[in-house]
Amino acid sequence: MPANPQLQLTDYKEQNIDLAAMSQDKPTLVYFWGTWCSICSITSPAINELANENNYPVVSIAIKSGSDQELHNYLNDHGYSFTTVNDQHSEIFTDWQGQVTPSYIILKDNKMTQGLTGIQPLWSLKLRLWLSSTL
Repeated sequence: MPANPQLQLTDYKEQNIDLAAMSQDKPTLVYFWGTWCSICSITSPAINELANENNYPVVSIAIKSGSDQELHNYLNDHGYSFTTVNDQHSEIFTDWQGQVTPSYIILKDNKMTQGLTGIQPLWSLKLRLWLSSTL
């Protein structure tokens, strides 16, 4: 993770997201994915379930996944309700020094406590968020 990642974002619905403030209260999961990513189609349902449980903040960043309308249609078609930033040109992913999708970053108090890639089961993400809350 870069020294000063962009923590003030805007989702595809034009809602402001303050990752710094979110991570002060609880560990926050930042999920980098793409509509074109076959592995993300396996991991996104778990992210949606985690977001719906509302125990920890979840922000997803969709990389090179089309226009806001195309992203909206994809999310609706798959029943995903997690907060999503549309990173159409991969600028945020690049700023965060992302390498592969899916990638997961757990922030606590504005600092990265964990970084993961690949398939992560729901129980693993919950455990890692809980561990980050105890630091």
